Amino acid sequence: MNKISNPNQSKIQINNLSAKIQANQLAISQALNEVIQSGFTILGPAVKNFESRFAEYIGTKHCISLANGTDAIELGLRSLGVKNQSIVATVANAGMYTTTATLAIGATPFFMDVDVASRNTTLSEVKRAIDAGVHAVVVTHLYGLPASDIQSIAAICSRSGVPLLEDCAQAHGAEIAGRKVGTFGDAASFSFYPTKNLGALGDGGAVTTNRSDIADRVSRLRQYGWGAKYHVEMAGARNSRLDEMQAAILSVFLPKLGEWNKRRQEIAARYYNEITHPDILSPNPADGNSVAHLYVIQSPNRDSLKDHLSNLGIASDIHYPIPDYRQALFEGRFSNVRLPNTEILCEQTLTIPCYPELSDQEVNQVIQAVNEWKK
Repeated sequence: MNKISNPNQSKIQINNLSAKIQANQLAISQALNEVIQSGFTILGPAVKNFESRFAEYIGTKHCISLANGTDAIELGLRSLGVKNQSIVATVANAGMYTTTATLAIGATPFFMDVDVASRNTTLSEVKRAIDAGVHAVVVTHLYGLPASDIQSIAAICSRSGVPLLEDCAQAHGAEIAGRKVGTFGDAASFSFYPTKNLGALGDGGAVTTNRSDIADRVSRLRQYGWGAKYHVEMAGARNSRLDEMQAAILSVFLPKLGEWNKRRQEIAARYYNEITHPDILSPNPADGNSVAHLYVIQSPNRDSLKDHLSNLGIASDIHYPIPDYRQALFEGRFSNVRLPNTEILCEQTLTIPCYPELSDQEVNQVIQAVNEWKK
């Protein structure tokens, strides 16, 4: 096998949004032109069309689009009754997003550990949180992999009277037990950030739910808390609306999501089968029907591997380097929290390129580079 040469080597990015835009430029331009011609900019026909189509795709009665995915978590929690001084159970290995939304409400996070292999939380951790008296549970389907215990978690939350929000920001289209994620909890949050499996060309988010009361609350929370125009009835509201242009783009991309997910899975399968380095753990995308939002390998010498790939022009990233409870803003508030699996993962995980526009040759380069690493 020939060594990869470094000089003049083009960089393999962690994502390539330019390639995605170029491949869909005509359809994007047509969709944007239709919005311009319509004269609608906010909460018009493009938004309504996307909300209807995305709800149908997920398998819920309602989709309420929002300005971004973090607002989707926050307003989803508010719609479930979370308020100041509530306690919200969440994982600590998913980039601080749910914790940020929880703090914005004035609530307190209760941190759950995760399974070290799946990187998702477990039924036993949710039971621990419920026994501790949490007022809501957020289950994150991380890296595109559905949380394997989600059905049992939904059942125990229902029996305990504790509302469940699914964070599906990294799992558009992922299925478990014949159902898409986003249909198991009382509500679910989605992000349409450009790098997501279903991404816009700017920020965007949504809450999906089968409950009309939750849909009504989120719809009002996203627009000042209005009951009628200029009549504010709900506290904790804001201006958080997906604009017509992003909705139109998402409607263009939604029919392609299955094809894009399949390509992600193909790349992930190659990584699993062809990365053979003895000091690297590569997850099998077939275990749990991952849609491979990120392909995250694991090594106790992660930083050395990251430097090695960078020297060969291959980008990588760490999702995520710091457990939420160790973030500087807490100033030691959670110094007594220890989640062993979470801490192992934050120290060892490394994301390598995995996106639909990645060519077979680029996949070959990544595999070869990883296998040639000398720690």
